[in-house]
Amino acid sequence: MKKLLVPRKKSFMRFAMVGVLNTAFGYALFTILSLSGLLPQVALVISFSGGVLWNFMTHARLVFDTRGLGRLPFYILSYLVVYAFNALSLEGLLSMGVQPITAQGIIVLPAAVLAFILISRVLTDRFPWQQEV
Repeated sequence: MKKLLVPRKKSFMRFAMVGVLNTAFGYALFTILSLSGLLPQVALVISFSGGVLWNFMTHARLVFDTRGLGRLPFYILSYLVVYAFNALSLEGLLSMGVQPITAQGIIVLPAAVLAFILISRVLTDRFPWQQEV
């Protein structure tokens, strides 16, 4: 069975729109947890963990037209890569004296670009710059 893939421009726009909502949720949760006194890395773990299943469903269905949970383990793995990038970047910025909320704000865009690349690969079997087959 040949799968119909969503055109790249359309998928990027959908990814951006869904990503804004997902990122806003994650960043708001990180902010609330940080302001409530949790250490920045603990707040980051909770905000990432809380959104993975929700993000999988929104990305798979609304962005890449993928059904089922078969790709969820690879999706989680891609999120762990994004998390590692985010955690290391956050630690680096914190060590330079940047406040936690500002530091996370700086990291949001590069982390989103990395996530698009990895999630595109996981949910469509190709990178965003590759041609459909």
